[in-house]
Amino acid sequence: QEGQPIYLAVKGVVFDVTSGKEFYGKGAPYNALVGKDSTRGVAKMSLDPADLTHDTTGLTEEELKSLDDIFNNVYKAKYPIVGYTSRRILNEDGSPNLDFKPEDQPHFSIKDEF
Repeated sequence: QEGQPIYLAVKGVVFDVTSGKEFYGKGAPYNALVGKDSTRGVAKMSLDPADLTHDTTGLTEEELKSLDDIFNNVYKAKYPIVGYTSRRILNEDGSPNLDFKPEDQPHFSIKDEF
């Protein structure tokens, strides 16, 4: 919707990509990535609906390296983190992941965010 923030997730990290509206907004080239964890699509540089998922099963070493490069040099470098997907903070049974520590997550600073 017009005037609403634009979010997308990569590697379970939710980014506010509103400042890149020309890339991610309605009708923009990468709009298919928004509103979901599109990790696989980012790794494969694919907008195929089958690739717009968090699942990285079967990705090549090259695709995984590309994913890390884009995650660090594009998303973390340009866009604010607004949250994490449930897969990152919950166990498969829905219980809290006691190993999840926001301060250990990419681009998180307790001083800056609280």
